[in-house]
Amino acid sequence: MGGVTFILAALSWVGPFSIDTYLPSLPSISQSLGASAPQVQQTVTAFLVFFAIMSLWHGAISDAFGRRRITLICLFIFALASVGCAAARSVHTLMFFRMMQGATAGAGMIVGRAVVRDLFEGADAQRLMSHVATIFTIAPVVAPVLGGWLEVIYGWRAVFIFLIFLSSVLLLCGWRLLPETLPKGQRRPLKAGYLAHSYWKVLTSPPFLLACGSMGFTSAGFFIYIMSAPQFLMKHLHLRETQFLYLFGPMAVAMIVGAWISGFCAGRVSGNQTIITGYLVMAGAAIGNLVLNTLLPPMVPWTLVPLIIYVVGMSMAMPSLSLFTLDLFPAQKGLAASCQGFISLGANSLVSAFVPLVWGTTLSLATTELSMLAAGLVTLLFYFVAMKRHKAVTEAAATA
Repeated sequence: MGGVTFILAALSWVGPFSIDTYLPSLPSISQSLGASAPQVQQTVTAFLVFFAIMSLWHGAISDAFGRRRITLICLFIFALASVGCAAARSVHTLMFFRMMQGATAGAGMIVGRAVVRDLFEGADAQRLMSHVATIFTIAPVVAPVLGGWLEVIYGWRAVFIFLIFLSSVLLLCGWRLLPETLPKGQRRPLKAGYLAHSYWKVLTSPPFLLACGSMGFTSAGFFIYIMSAPQFLMKHLHLRETQFLYLFGPMAVAMIVGAWISGFCAGRVSGNQTIITGYLVMAGAAIGNLVLNTLLPPMVPWTLVPLIIYVVGMSMAMPSLSLFTLDLFPAQKGLAASCQGFISLGANSLVSAFVPLVWGTTLSLATTELSMLAAGLVTLLFYFVAMKRHKAVTEAAATA
């Protein structure tokens, strides 16, 4: 089981390594390809948009053809797209291959959630998700630091050469370690009518939409700092390309702490209690962030402290809330995971598109974070109401 846990976490590295390793190189890519900063920023947005769109399909395809096959094929295509990025001579070529990367990068993450649900239920599933989240945090801390050093020593193309190496290693490890967890007898047909009915069923479920919306809003409050990292760190905090560890290192530790707390709570307190506690932690952090940036100029380390606390709360709440959304559709876990990923990644894509409007000051970033969390809290409250109604209807139908 240790090998399965590792490969599920490692497959989820592809997304953050594709984004975070790339961020320190944005200014030099702009110079090298003769493109404006907004044009280069849109290569990130293009990646995220296709990441989100294809996340709708990875799970459904895995429901039809199996978890293992779709994961390995997507890793192979991602490696080819990375070759194209490394060889790109114009921003338009780079954008095309970034789209191709985005279309395949999410397969491991989306299908991995379905694999967890194939293998375990209840507290065991929450523990495995927490273990996966803990190993996953290696990527956010290593990626920007590695990207900064690759940029300084070898130039931005070395980032994509690294991604070729990473995807090739994961392809080999996946071939050796990733089992097929969906028997042929449990697979669902990939037919237009069936898929249309299934997507309609999932995407019109109020508790599902509200839970995913809440996760999307709260993660967006964190993601604005990831997308604005070059401005936030290099302009506001006066750090260098090789010092992205100041932000991503503590955040990775915060993810580990939050995931550990979530795993510790599994079986001891209810999932709802863990979720509520996580949101309260995020609320305190976001309010503190706004107050701090109102009263003090940006400085290390104090500007980073509220962000670290926010990530602890987010990592506490997300495993339980994510599992609850999949539990609503036990026969279509892959498709539900796809829809869940689409909503979350769609929110991140929007953040990537509008983040240049708010990265001008640390105060505007803090205000945006608090606004996103407020929307997430309101959506969470509506989720609890919708979930209560859903359970009442389900129980009534079962006893009828």
